[in-house]
Amino acid sequence: MSYRVALNFEDGVTRFIEARADELVADAAYRAGLNIPLDCRDGACGTCKCYCESGDYTLGSYIDDALTEEEAAGRQVLPCQMKAKSDCVLRIPVSSAMCKVKIGSMSAEIESVRPLSPSSIGFSLKLKDPDGMRYLPGQYINVSVPGTPETRSYSFSSMPRDGVVQFLVRNIPGGLMSSYLSERGKAGDVVTIAGPMGSFYLRDVTRPVLFLAGGTGLAPFLAMLEELERTTPTQPIHMVYGVTNDADLVEVSTLEAYAARIPGFTFTTVVAAADSAHPQKGYVTHHLPEAALNGGDVDVYLCGPPPMVDAVRAYLKDKQIVPANFHYEKFSPSEARK
Repeated sequence: MSYRVALNFEDGVTRFIEARADELVADAAYRAGLNIPLDCRDGACGTCKCYCESGDYTLGSYIDDALTEEEAAGRQVLPCQMKAKSDCVLRIPVSSAMCKVKIGSMSAEIESVRPLSPSSIGFSLKLKDPDGMRYLPGQYINVSVPGTPETRSYSFSSMPRDGVVQFLVRNIPGGLMSSYLSERGKAGDVVTIAGPMGSFYLRDVTRPVLFLAGGTGLAPFLAMLEELERTTPTQPIHMVYGVTNDADLVEVSTLEAYAARIPGFTFTTVVAAADSAHPQKGYVTHHLPEAALNGGDVDVYLCGPPPMVDAVRAYLKDKQIVPANFHYEKFSPSEARK
């Protein structure tokens, strides 16, 4: 039996390895050609020490100088002494470049382009090698814009299904990718994708969770919800999804379907425009339920434009609420992250 172990490096680059149940994770990484930091191989130096975000494992022998009792209790691990007992995610505290890890790249075909509203487009890609593009729910890839040397970065809005992955794009007038998709993009067109990348991804749900999505920042949460449906969380999860105008609200029926299928998942939609007919008007910070903040014992995930991220951080500071964990990702719709 083998397990899938995700290695998420300091710069957000992620690579997956297969570790056999009887195999040390460090050995599995080297077998896959990944040079994670390692000096002694016997639990004495602590060079390979990292954090296990999720999953079950056992640790062999090591000395206190390499890993203290408190660190081990806090899920710090030594890959040179670690054996996976389930799929795991490890946070490696060095850059991928230092470990000579190359970002995965492959070609993919556009499967469909779907206008969702005047301001949003959905599109899907058929991966040439699905096994070569594994990712954590919430991560993103760089997608080439056909006919140009440019790339644009998009979070996956689904987990892979039969080698097909989905994305959500803001339709910006004159935008490079959105113009391509809305004017001439069609099934069968070929793009190049590179990744996965990003430290914004779903961790194990061990306490109440609050999702805050702004505009097409909804995309990574759709992938997270797909994963949560599969794993059936035991903690409440609430989402506040904010947009500027009524027409910007998309995938609401998808959220309703998840609310019906995922125990404890609820959501609220909010529209900022003053002339909106929506029942909840204003900004996301106007509609944060006190119960969902749970006095700070909550994991907050936030994805949206920079002003929204800054406003939420200021709101929490003003309310003197310090979440147990606060994961956020700022995005600019026309920005290419490389």
